[in-house]
Amino acid sequence: MSSDRDIAAQRYRKRPVEVEAVQWTGENLEEIEAFSPSSWFGCPDRIAREYVMSGHEIPMSLWVRTLEGEHRASIGDWIIKGVQGEFYPCKPDIFEATYEPA
Repeated sequence: MSSDRDIAAQRYRKRPVEVEAVQWTGENLEEIEAFSPSSWFGCPDRIAREYVMSGHEIPMSLWVRTLEGEHRASIGDWIIKGVQGEFYPCKPDIFEATYEPA
């Protein structure tokens, strides 16, 4: 009888794939909306506005509808359009470690 300890993990490499992305700066809402046009109540996988005011007059975060539900994107995060046309946020350090300019 085998147990979970007997199962050896295999290694996998991520396939190279090109994606489109825009970095959220807090001041480029129009660019983000043009990249992913829709409203919060539109079809899934689109960006919606949420103004989190911390003494600033710019939105500090956005909500992104993803295949897994809604996710918050903070200033500095990248909004990525995936291979199936879906959108999702990505932290800058993960983006830098995963992607390079094409």
